[in-house]
Amino acid sequence: MSKYLLNKFLYTVDRAPELVERYREDPAGTVDWWEREMANTVLNCHAAEKSTWLAFSEEERRALREHDHVTLFGMGAHPFLTLTLFIAMFERDHGPLQYQRAYARAMDHIHLPYPDIAT
Repeated sequence: MSKYLLNKFLYTVDRAPELVERYREDPAGTVDWWEREMANTVLNCHAAEKSTWLAFSEEERRALREHDHVTLFGMGAHPFLTLTLFIAMFERDHGPLQYQRAYARAMDHIHLPYPDIAT
């Protein structure tokens, strides 16, 4: 499991409106494409710079494919990254602040100490 890779996915998808829409409409296809094409690129660097070893675990893939922000948080994904991305994807389907409140309610059972979100 790689908190770095989870956070990199959330960060890069959130910064590209076309990827936000792609992830909203086809989460499994987007996760598969991103892992194959983007996971091993060096963040904010020349496209030719690549590594070869980064991959999601099956649990990470499942949580990303299911938009499961609670499980992602439990794995160490930064809550600001999931919240901003998921607001971009789902706030339009709810009234003012309804999505944010539902997001918080879904994580209400989590108590201190919170999972480590350091990467």
